Amino acid sequence: METRPLGTGRERIPVVGFRTWKVLDVRGTEAEGRARKVVEATYGAGVRVFDSSPMYGEAERVLGAAVRPFREDVFVATKVWAQTEEEAERQIRRSLAFFGGRIELYQVHNLRLLRYLLPRLRRLRAEGTVRYVGVTHYEPRSFPELARILREEALDVVQLPLHPAARQAEDQLLPIAEERGLGVLVMQPLGTGGLLTGREGPLPAPVAALGCRTWAQLALKWTLSDPRVTAVLPATRRIDHAVENAVAGDGPWLSPELRAEVARRWGDPG
Repeated sequence: METRPLGTGRERIPVVGFRTWKVLDVRGTEAEGRARKVVEATYGAGVRVFDSSPMYGEAERVLGAAVRPFREDVFVATKVWAQTEEEAERQIRRSLAFFGGRIELYQVHNLRLLRYLLPRLRRLRAEGTVRYVGVTHYEPRSFPELARILREEALDVVQLPLHPAARQAEDQLLPIAEERGLGVLVMQPLGTGGLLTGREGPLPAPVAALGCRTWAQLALKWTLSDPRVTAVLPATRRIDHAVENAVAGDGPWLSPELRAEVARRWGDPG
């Protein structure tokens, strides 16, 4: 699988990761065993970036246990989302315990408690407990505020939504990320449920020639064909889908003209 630098002059990471939202929020021996098998298959397919959050219920705990056998070989991105400083500190302690005392990328989730958390995460970075610090938001209506923060704060990474039918971040956030030398992780690269609805027929010949076998692979490759994007973070409960998603991390990539045509076919005028 191809790798890209996380930001200007920084380490390279695989371009396809794994998002734990919903899919690892499970309890019980049987459910957690199934979740562990998906994580193991994803890792076996070459994925090394795993993204989580305390907002995702049990996902951090389940992910921490699943990656323990190969923790040294994965890049864990998680978040802190809290209403109070005390709650934030509890989340930080729990997350560090789940992931062996260190976190590669720690993000402020949905810009909550930002004035307290950014200095706190930077101190963890200075101590060597955290490697990179970032911010995330999933709602386009918050992009103006997110853009302001990207311009004003010293950050390493931004996580945002982007796919062929949701392109607001292309104009509002990606130019700032490029200018500031930030890594860009894409959440929801397959949408939240409707992006692939009705996409069951054969792929257009130009994209099939690029190695895409499924519409999901096409959506992932569409996003990765923007060179400002570092990695996409699809979520899945199915082992076969996890392996298919990883395949989308190999070039060749879509040309700007082909990207525009794919977006038009998905119904986005941008």
